[in-house]
Amino acid sequence: MLAIAGGKGGSGKTTTTLGLAQAFDGDVLAVDADRDMPNLHAMAGVERPADDIPPVQSHPNDPSVSVAPAPRGVDDDAFERWLESLASDDRLALVDCPAGAGPDAAAPLRAADAVLVVTPLCTPALRDAAKTAAMARALGTPVVGGVVSRARVAPDAVGDVLDAPLLGTIPDGTSPVLTNPTVKAAYRRLADDIRGEGLL
Repeated sequence: MLAIAGGKGGSGKTTTTLGLAQAFDGDVLAVDADRDMPNLHAMAGVERPADDIPPVQSHPNDPSVSVAPAPRGVDDDAFERWLESLASDDRLALVDCPAGAGPDAAAPLRAADAVLVVTPLCTPALRDAAKTAAMARALGTPVVGGVVSRARVAPDAVGDVLDAPLLGTIPDGTSPVLTNPTVKAAYRRLADDIRGEGLL
């Protein structure tokens, strides 16, 4: 299980979760772990039923991707059990984490095998992304690297701030962003780099 994390809302975590899910070869499970502001299901084009634990659904445009919408009204223990059950799934699971460094953000970081930190190129977001990377390490989950969203190039210093390799950049794209060929190619390169470096 790879956690897609970042310090701030709007940093590109959800887009990166789905972009990578479509870029990896094989069956992939995209998981929404943001109980307060879930939006992965909406971006993926699937329903979020009223069930406490909504069923996993097929992505309407990509049969290799399944989507697990965020649970509703479950306590922290049930939420962690849900994450652990998805982590044990045979498919590669990519988890869209909540922003920040609170308990809700800690649960998916604990359940994951590794963390990819997503950040735009602005000082407050980079500072918060560094805090997220530090929290992941404190929980014992390695940070495989960082990716800069909405940028074509990024300084190597971003890796220094995150204390992790800078794995790539994702350019800004017109909506719907995940249909943009340049954006799709960037996620494919990122997926290839993650696989090629043996980071998962």
